[in-house]
Amino acid sequence: MKRTTRWAVIAGVVGLVGYVIYGSMARVERQCELCVEFNGQTVCRSGAGATDEEARQAAQTAACAMLAFDMAQSIQCDRTVPKTQRCTSS
Repeated sequence: MKRTTRWAVIAGVVGLVGYVIYGSMARVERQCELCVEFNGQTVCRSGAGATDEEARQAAQTAACAMLAFDMAQSIQCDRTVPKTQRCTSS
């Protein structure tokens, strides 16, 4: 393989990898902090995402990770309405 062809292939691969990484990074525009009460305990966590819904779900998942002990409880906790919720833009 010629030297110029090799450099062109390397540059193409690097460019493709950079494009994939850049495209997969979500823009964090919203942040939510919420408190979940489950099994008699309350845990507050924050999350971030491109939308309020993504940020809220990230925060709820983080809170439920501290409160649920198995998959069934995790699903129940994820469906629990947060006790408090506050979302802001980044």
